[in-house]
Amino acid sequence: MDKQFLFERNLLSLSRVDPVLCSRLSAAETTLGRCRFVESREGKPLPAWVDAQGCAHTLHSLASPEKEAYRLVSTIKGAGFVILLGLGAGYYAEAALCSPGIEQLLVIDFDINAIAELFCYHEYIKIFNDERFNILIDPSPEEVRQKILGLYQPALHGGLSVLPLRPRVDFDHAHFVPLAETIKTLVESIAEDYSVQSCFGRRWFSNIIHNCILSESKNNILPPISTAAICAAGPSLDEQIPVIKHERNTSFLIATDTSLPALLSADIVPDAIISIDCQHISYYHFIGNTVQSIPLFLDLASPPLIAGRSSKIFFFSGGHPLTNYISACYRKFPVLDTSGANVTYAGVTLAEKLGARRIRIFGADFAYPHGAAYSRGAYFYPFFLRRQTRLAPAESMLNSFLYKSPSLRRIENEYTWYYETKSLMHYRRRLEEKSKKIDACIMSEKGGGAPLMIIPKKQSDISAFKTINIFASGRPLCGAKEFLLNYAKSIKSLPALKENIIRYTINLSQEQKQVFITLLPVAAAIRYRRNEYVISAMLEDVKSFCISKIESLFKMR
Repeated sequence: MDKQFLFERNLLSLSRVDPVLCSRLSAAETTLGRCRFVESREGKPLPAWVDAQGCAHTLHSLASPEKEAYRLVSTIKGAGFVILLGLGAGYYAEAALCSPGIEQLLVIDFDINAIAELFCYHEYIKIFNDERFNILIDPSPEEVRQKILGLYQPALHGGLSVLPLRPRVDFDHAHFVPLAETIKTLVESIAEDYSVQSCFGRRWFSNIIHNCILSESKNNILPPISTAAICAAGPSLDEQIPVIKHERNTSFLIATDTSLPALLSADIVPDAIISIDCQHISYYHFIGNTVQSIPLFLDLASPPLIAGRSSKIFFFSGGHPLTNYISACYRKFPVLDTSGANVTYAGVTLAEKLGARRIRIFGADFAYPHGAAYSRGAYFYPFFLRRQTRLAPAESMLNSFLYKSPSLRRIENEYTWYYETKSLMHYRRRLEEKSKKIDACIMSEKGGGAPLMIIPKKQSDISAFKTINIFASGRPLCGAKEFLLNYAKSIKSLPALKENIIRYTINLSQEQKQVFITLLPVAAAIRYRRNEYVISAMLEDVKSFCISKIESLFKMR
């Protein structure tokens, strides 16, 4: 077949997958001799990569490239998302797409000119025409990250597996070794997020639909502020209380829910409280404390029980797909970035949302200085004291809490020592990254924990003009009951899954896709408990769970 004709056929087919890549390939040079083709013993075409000395290195088995590909792909167990390192002649990709259970495929390779040469000698139309196929050529680490995040849904795909085309990877370590590290780091991050969804997916759903009802009558408004102080509940807060008291009237004081008891026990009444944890243990922060007149900022996924503690409730959307759907279809709620996964980070984003240009943080240790977990006034200590027995004193339970983390490590410097865990380190780093992007000057009061590496901004670095937003929810488009019952009907109307998940989502209408996305955290929780689920059966169980939760909500009323 004529090389130019074959090249254009491949590009035409690839245009469905990635038209931008097609344009790059069209402009690539195909006469550099980066690769050549030989034949296997079975007469199959085999691409060979040519090195700087002109030696050709075949990318597949000389005996039977197709059997080799199917044998290696068969070793993949429990992974619905597969990343192939190296395209070659597409034998690995074809075997993966024929393997049952693989719902999504991503091929990553380098050297656009060499890939263009491959297109001149071999036909890839079969794999390009499969909806599950995706490809990246010469991507940056950020492009790899965004592509995987956009494609991979652990709740639907299960595990993720990386399969290298070994001769191709060995030939180009300079590109593929950093790529493997990028993928590893990203997968670890996705796994953390998925584990949270697995634990809390069902609870989030239940909390959100209850709070949707409660939010119907909440119409509080908070004007903008200029200076804010955020109080976390690290042990260093005990030493910083005098500073907070001295400067109490100079800034808008936002207490994280964990720091609330410590502040109130020191006769410091905050201007606002923020809570994002969906667990009912969050209620312990409020027990015995009078906060009825203090503005309370709650994620819609927070326990409904907490909402009754204050008459000034401000609900917000923390990024859960269902809260986003509620904001779009029922009532617009303020959006706060809670991706830092801890309440101190959320407090900073709240201060930013309220318009603060100067933000000061207290009690943010992100560590256990001298082995202490929280400030003395926090709920943590009374919680264990109430549960201690002669055989299990509070001290042993406190130590069990402290040492249970497998990633716990002791860090010393000339001033102090503290314990740090992997989770606390991630929380700290996320806040440090946030400080670089926020249009405000952030300062952290020095404590005994892990130091926050925040570079204070100069006044000239802060935007002179800033849109000031009043923190308030929009008007409901209908009653909460009407919205939720219609939402339940929309879930019920989702078609049964009778094909691969990619084709299924493609065939959904835009409205159905919005509803389907709201179910993914619940799907993660249900799949986690029965990992052997057939995806079609899992989707039906997810729908049944969500519908029953909504219907039971109104049967009780």
